[in-house]
Amino acid sequence: MMKKLAAKLWAVLMLILISMQSMATDVFTSNRTDFRDESIYFMITTRFYDGDPKNNVLCWDNQAAQIETKDPCWRGDFQGVIDKLDYIKALGFTAIWITPVVQNASGYDYHGYHAMDFQHVDCRYQSGDGSKSGDVMFQELIDKAHAKGIKIILDIVLNHTGNFGEEKLCKLFDRNTQLRNQAYIDACMTPTETLGSDYLTILPKDQYHRRLTMMKNMDGQNRDIHNYWHHYGQFGWDDPSRWWGQIAGDCVDLNTENDEVAKYLVDCYGQFIKMGVDGFRIDTSGHISRLTFNHQFVPQFAALGEKYKDKRINQAPFFMYGEVCTRGHEATYRGQANLSCYFYTWKSDESLMNQWDGSQSFWDSQVLPEGSGPIGPQALCGKETFDDKKSENAKMINGAWHEPDYSEASGFNVIDFPMHYSYNTAKDAFRLSAEDELYNDATYNVVYIDSHDYSPGPNDLNRFGGTDAQWAENLSLLFTFRGIPCIYYGSEVGFRRGVRIDPGPNGPLSETGRAYFGGYITGDVTATDFGEYKATGNVAATLNHDVAQHLIRLNKIRQAVPALRKGQWTTDGCKATGKNGIAFKRATKDCYALVALNGGATFTDCPAGTYTDVVTGKTYEGSTITVEAPSTQGQLRVLVKDWKDGKIGEDGAFIYDTTAKSLDGQDYDGNEEAGTIWNEQGPIQPASVSFSQAGGSFRTETINLTVTLSEDAKSGWYQIQGQDKVNLTPGVSENLTIGEGMNFGDTKTIEWSAEAQDGKVKSGSLTFKKVDPNASITVYVQAENAPFIYAWSKGSSVKELTGAWPGTKMTESEEINGEKYWTCAFDGVETFNVILNNNSGAQSGDITGITGDIYLKYDGGANAQKIDAPVNTAAKVTFSPNGGDFEKTVTVTATLSNNAKSGWYKIGNGEQIALTPGKAATFTLGADM
Repeated sequence: MMKKLAAKLWAVLMLILISMQSMATDVFTSNRTDFRDESIYFMITTRFYDGDPKNNVLCWDNQAAQIETKDPCWRGDFQGVIDKLDYIKALGFTAIWITPVVQNASGYDYHGYHAMDFQHVDCRYQSGDGSKSGDVMFQELIDKAHAKGIKIILDIVLNHTGNFGEEKLCKLFDRNTQLRNQAYIDACMTPTETLGSDYLTILPKDQYHRRLTMMKNMDGQNRDIHNYWHHYGQFGWDDPSRWWGQIAGDCVDLNTENDEVAKYLVDCYGQFIKMGVDGFRIDTSGHISRLTFNHQFVPQFAALGEKYKDKRINQAPFFMYGEVCTRGHEATYRGQANLSCYFYTWKSDESLMNQWDGSQSFWDSQVLPEGSGPIGPQALCGKETFDDKKSENAKMINGAWHEPDYSEASGFNVIDFPMHYSYNTAKDAFRLSAEDELYNDATYNVVYIDSHDYSPGPNDLNRFGGTDAQWAENLSLLFTFRGIPCIYYGSEVGFRRGVRIDPGPNGPLSETGRAYFGGYITGDVTATDFGEYKATGNVAATLNHDVAQHLIRLNKIRQAVPALRKGQWTTDGCKATGKNGIAFKRATKDCYALVALNGGATFTDCPAGTYTDVVTGKTYEGSTITVEAPSTQGQLRVLVKDWKDGKIGEDGAFIYDTTAKSLDGQDYDGNEEAGTIWNEQGPIQPASVSFSQAGGSFRTETINLTVTLSEDAKSGWYQIQGQDKVNLTPGVSENLTIGEGMNFGDTKTIEWSAEAQDGKVKSGSLTFKKVDPNASITVYVQAENAPFIYAWSKGSSVKELTGAWPGTKMTESEEINGEKYWTCAFDGVETFNVILNNNSGAQSGDITGITGDIYLKYDGGANAQKIDAPVNTAAKVTFSPNGGDFEKTVTVTATLSNNAKSGWYKIGNGEQIALTPGKAATFTLGADM
C-alpha cells in the first residue's frame, strides 16, 4: 500500500515537473504559470506596514525597549499588506513571501518561527475589533493579492516547534486568544496539568527545563512516548547531525522521520494550500535530510497543490523552495554534498525510499532518552551522502537552448545560499554559476542579496552595507541572470543598511535589520499594472528613490523578456569590457538575449536576426555584435533577438543611454520613524471572581473587601458562609465586610463562581481567619553561642522578618529548667520560616511552616533539629509586644503560663491585676501619657 501511494504521489509530482517546461508567451501577462516568471518581495509581516493599529501587541520580552520607542514588535499585519499591495505592484513585484503565520509562543516571536499550534493562524493577526480571526484575515489577504495578480508565498516551518509544546503533539498550555492578553504571558498562557501544579512558582530556567523535559525526555523518563521530537544531544552545524539537533533554545527539533508527525504537518499546512497560497518557502530545510523531504513532504504537498490548483492564479503548479543554510562561497558546503543546496533538488534513491519505516508502531516501540542517536529512518537518511548527478538544464549547449530533462528532479527547489553569501559584488556572485551543473535546474533557484537572517559574508550578520551603486550592480545581475530574484523589504531605499539584522531581545527592534518600515510608505499609491502607478506622500518619495526606480525598470525588462525569466545561459562567445564587466547569453525555445553588465561587451556566434537593446532602443545585426555602454556600476544592456517593442522603461541613475537621470530627492514628511499605539488596558482575565485579598488572616475587628467579576464573564456570584448568594455584574466591583461577631481564631469561607461566554464555569473559595493582633510566636534555640536567625514569610512576595541575610543575632535569652535558650519573638505573623547560621558560612537547612512557639537545638554549623518543649518550666508572665516604642496608644497582651498557680501584673504604681493561668488579658497604654 505504501509503494502504491508513493507511486501516485510521484505521478502527481511528475505532472508538475513536466509543467516546468511550459513556456509563457513572449509578452509578460497575468497568464503566467511558470514560477520563474515571478519576482519576489520578502517581508516580515509584523514589521512591514500597520494597517490596523488596534491589533498592535508587545512581545513578552524586551518590553521596556518596545514601550520607550513606541514600537511594539507585533505592529504590521495582514491589513497592512492589503493596504500596500499597490506599492509592491508599483515596484513591479509579482509575488510576496511572508513570514510564518501559525500560532506562535515565545518571548520574541513576532517573526513567526516558534510555533505552538500548526493548525491556526496566530491570534495576533486578528482584526483589532475582534470581528475577524487571523484565519479570516489571511484568507482576505490571499484573495485580494490574487485580485491584483500578486501571488502569496507562505513561509512554513517543518523542522521545529517553539519550546512551549504544540497543541496536538504535546499540549502544555491553554492559549487565551484575547488581543489584550497577548502581551502578558500569564494572561494568555495557562499551564496544563502536564507541567505540574508548581510550574508557576519555579524559576524561569526551571520552567524552561520542565517544558523541554515533556518534549525531549530530559529527565530520563519516557515522556515523549510517541517520539514526536528528536532527542539528539550535541550536534554539529557542518555535519549530518544537524538534521537531528535542536538548533536554538526556542527551536525544538521535530522528529520529521515519524510518519505521524509528517502527516500532521502536511495536514496543517495543507489547509493553507486549500486557501490558495501559491507556494511555500520552507524554513531550516538544511536541518532536515533530503530523504525525509522526498519521502514525507515534497510529493504530499505537490499532490495537495494539484488538488487545489483552482485556488491559485491561473492554476499554476504549486512552488516549493527551501532554506538550506550554507554559510560559504562554494556550491558544495564544507566538502559534503548532502549538506549542500543542490543536493535537495534531486530525487532520492528508490531503494532507500522503499526501506523507509517511520510508522507509529515503530516509534512507539522506542524509548529514547535525551542524547539518543539516529535510529530507524533517521539512520537510513545518513546513507544518502553523495551522488554524482549533474545536469545541463540551466546551461545552453553550443550556444542554443535545448529541451531540459526533469526525470531526476525532486520537485523541491532552493534558495541559492552560496550565491547569496557571495553577493558582495555581482562578479563574486556570478562566479558561483560555474557549478550550476550540480543543481537539477539552477534557473529555479531563488536568489537574494540579503535577508532577515544573513547578508553576504563575512559580515553576514548585518544587512548588506553596499552603496546605492553597489546595490544597483547586484540587482542588475539578480534580475537578468538565472534564478528567481527576491528582495528583502526596505532594500529599495537602503533601509537600515549595514545594521545588525537580529541581535535578539537586546535593545530596540527599530535599530535592527528587522525594523518597522511602514513610515516610509505612508500616503496613497495606485498601481494600474506592474511598475505603472501614481503616488503621493512618503510612498511617492520611496518609489522615487534611485534604487527603487532601478528595481522598477529591472522588473519591467525581466517581465518583457522570457529569456531573462527562465532561459538557459552561457558565457560562450561573450566578452565583457572593463575589469568588472559581465556578459552572458540567455535563451528559451522562442527567445534569445545578449546581456552586458557594468559596461559594454562583444558577442560572437549570435543567431541571425535583428537585436534590439531594450535599454536604449538601438538595434544590431550580424553574428558578431559589439555593444557599448558606460562602465558604471549597475549599467545594463539587454539585446533581444527579433524584439519589436523598442526601449523599455525610462533612463535612471544606473541604467541609461548616455546620461543618468534621477527622480530622487523628494523629502519625507518627518514621521517616517514615528512610533505608534498599542492596547495598554492590561489583560482581560479569564472568567473568574477576584477579591482584593485572596484569603488569609486579618488582624482588625473587621475587614473590608472588594470583589470583582471579570469583564468578559457571562455571569457570576459570591456567597459568604452562612449568608445568601450575591450576584455580580461583569466588570463591576462590589464591596463587602466580614469579621463582625468573629472571635480570634475563627474562620469564614467565601465561595464564588463565574460562567464564561462559552458556558464554561469556574468556581473557587477563599478562607479568612481573624487573628489576635497582639499574638506573638517565639523561637527558642539551645546553642553554645548566640546564633544568627534569618526569618522570612511568603505572601504575594517574600518578606524578610529579621532583615537581609544572615539575619539578626539572637541576643535575648531565657533559662528554662536550668537550660539556656536564645529567644526571638515574632509579632504580627501567622506562619514563617527560619534558617539558623553562624554568620561565617555555616547554616542549617530551611525550617519551614512555623505557626507557634518552637524549640530548636543548633550545633553552630549545619545541623538544627526540632526538640520538645521543656516541661515543668518556671511559672512566668509573657507580654506581647514585649516593650518597645509606640505612637499614641498600644494594646498589650499579658499571658500567665499554664503551670503557674497564680499571677498578676500592674502598670506603674497602679493596682495589681490578677491573671488566670493559660489565659490572655489585654490592656492599653498611652492614653494618659
